[in-house]
Amino acid sequence: MISVAKKYFSYFIVIVLLVSTSIGMVHYKQVLESSENTVYETYFFIFQVLFFAVIGCFIISWVFKLIQNYRLLKNQKMEAELGLLKSKIDPHFFFNTLNNLYGLSIAKSDKTPEYIQKLAEIMRYTIYEGDKDLTLLKSEINYLQEYIDIQKIRYQKNVDIQFKKKISDQSTLVSPLLFIMLVENAFKHGIESLRENAFVHINLMHQNDTLTFEVINNFETKSESGNRMGLKNLKKRLQYLYPNRHRLVLESNENVYNAKIILTTK
Repeated sequence: MISVAKKYFSYFIVIVLLVSTSIGMVHYKQVLESSENTVYETYFFIFQVLFFAVIGCFIISWVFKLIQNYRLLKNQKMEAELGLLKSKIDPHFFFNTLNNLYGLSIAKSDKTPEYIQKLAEIMRYTIYEGDKDLTLLKSEINYLQEYIDIQKIRYQKNVDIQFKKKISDQSTLVSPLLFIMLVENAFKHGIESLRENAFVHINLMHQNDTLTFEVINNFETKSESGNRMGLKNLKKRLQYLYPNRHRLVLESNENVYNAKIILTTK
């Protein structure tokens, strides 16, 4: 608050000085017009040039600062919105996973240690990598694989789950947690609502600076095929992070849902 007051006070002082100088110049010019001294007229002309040059510099500097402040506020607003839009793991996933972990521990299943390890990796990635602007595509793939592996352990029914990858460069940088929402949708609104013949096919391909992430799943026709709020947030996030460098394609044909993200990575 004090710094803001100082800033406006300095602006006030500069304006007062400029006005005072302008009045003095007008008065001095009137004095010169009544005399015939050309030397003073030359000095006065030089003084005028310098005076208006200073005013011009001040105005340019002031406008430049306004533009800088506007851009700073815009970036801060964008970062805040991205923080809210960034997809985290659905809480119901952790709830169901912990319930399933409890069941495995009661049954003394050999899968319990693996289950705990994968859950820990998912939590670690979500907490630490999720707050970064960019992460390695390789890390994002590992994260998705851990999530899919846990889902495979969770479901006791016969489910066709596939994750195919064709990557030319795994060191490519992508925004973290960008694809998880589509995968969550496929399990939550697909497999969980079907009693038999459920499938989730996930394809990730990166070639020639184009990354394509596709999720295909079937679903019960009576149930919702997707999370509308999640998709809305995903669209906004893509617009912020990949302006004019992305496509989000959502298609539904009878009881099969196809969601696809296409990114230009460079």
